[in-house]
Amino acid sequence: MNVIILGCGRSGATIAVQLSSRGHNVTLVERNPESLRRLGRTYPCRIVIGDGLDEDILKKAGIESADAFLAMTRGDNTNLMAAQIVQRKYKVARIAVKVADPMRADAYRNLGLFCINASALIAGMCRDWLQGVDYDTIDTYNVLAPELQEA
Repeated sequence: MNVIILGCGRSGATIAVQLSSRGHNVTLVERNPESLRRLGRTYPCRIVIGDGLDEDILKKAGIESADAFLAMTRGDNTNLMAAQIVQRKYKVARIAVKVADPMRADAYRNLGLFCINASALIAGMCRDWLQGVDYDTIDTYNVLAPELQEA
C-alpha cells in the first residue's frame, strides 16, 4: 500500500515506522527536518520536506498514486485542510485525520473523514478500566461523548 503521512510528530513517526516495517511504501511529509529524529537513525520511509498544504509538495510525495493519507500534525486546522484537499481533489480512498478537538472531529466525521480523537479514546478506555468492564471497539470510543453533545 502507498501511504502518505503528514507530520513527523510522535503519532506520525510511530505509524510511519510501523507501516514501513510491515512492507508498506510510506512517504512522510514534514516541514521541520529536526522532527525526523523521531524516526531513528535510518529512515524507514521516503521523506519530503515541505508544507503538506502545498499541492506541489503533495504531488512530490506521490499523492496522485496514494492509497491512503494520514494527517497527523498537531494542528487541527492543518490536518483538516490537508484531508479535504486530498479527499476532494485527489480522491484518495482512505484518509485518517488526527483531531484534538472532539467537537470538531465530530463535525468532520459528518463530512466523510475518519477522524481520530485521542481525548475520546483515552477517556472511554479509562472509564471502562475504572468500572472494571471489558474494553469496547475503537468506534465506540472515537465519537463525541453524549454528555458533550449540544442539545
